Amino acid sequence: MLTVNPKEVSQQQLHAYLLGAVGPRPIAFASTVDKDGKPNLAPFSFFNVFSSNPPIAIFSPNRAGKTGATKHTHENVKEVPEVVLNIVNYNMVQQMSLSSSPYAKGVDEFVKAGFTKLASQMVKPPRVAEAPITLECKVNQVIEMGEHGGAGNLIICEVLLIHIKEEVLDEKGVIDQKKIDLVARMGGNWYCRAHGDALFEIPKPITTLGIGVDQIPESIRSSKVLTGNDLGQLGSVEHLPTTEEVAEYRASQGTKFSSASQLHSYAKTLLDVNKVAEAWKVLLANA
Repeated sequence: MLTVNPKEVSQQQLHAYLLGAVGPRPIAFASTVDKDGKPNLAPFSFFNVFSSNPPIAIFSPNRAGKTGATKHTHENVKEVPEVVLNIVNYNMVQQMSLSSSPYAKGVDEFVKAGFTKLASQMVKPPRVAEAPITLECKVNQVIEMGEHGGAGNLIICEVLLIHIKEEVLDEKGVIDQKKIDLVARMGGNWYCRAHGDALFEIPKPITTLGIGVDQIPESIRSSKVLTGNDLGQLGSVEHLPTTEEVAEYRASQGTKFSSASQLHSYAKTLLDVNKVAEAWKVLLANA
């Protein structure tokens, strides 16, 4: 295993390791204006939401790695402490990337990238009309973390208004993760699209208390077939099937297994389609 001490590699190497390891990262497509009202539009992947009460988002326009220069976005929010965070989906990713070109201060990236300005209701910076969701924010605080290249500048934003296109909502008025088609940043030139088979659901264990992997019989826990994900599913049940349920399943079961490997492979096929209770029955019935 490669072990990296941040103090023993270049800033460029460290930057590449961190961005390659921590991802996918959501994109803050930030619209700001300077003191003269000139707009700027730029994407930043050091971004997330950190509170819903109050609604707080934070993004970081880092200093340039080679020169240490600050980004126009950073300078703008210090002059006019407001920002619109435009959420990026697949339909606008190429234009978003174009806007990240190092245009001179005062150049309008809305125009360069071909985006449409949409007036905001509570802040001065315009919204990106093409974005599926836009967050109008006031900037509560700017935390500057250093003066050298690569240093972050945390822009702490309070969300004042959220605009959501109805086309990305489901019948219950909730954002449909398939319809919104989000993209995220990876390392280097790589992006990730939250679409198709990349999307999957795992029920949140908030109201349930799983038995835990430690309570799975050793013969199953040490399987050479079942993965850590499989064991996590098995350990998420609140209780094992009863003796009566296992006996009933054994009596009705037609499949016979010649080895533990074959048994575990069959259980794995059940787990792959989220039939956790049946997987437990087959495992215990053939133990």
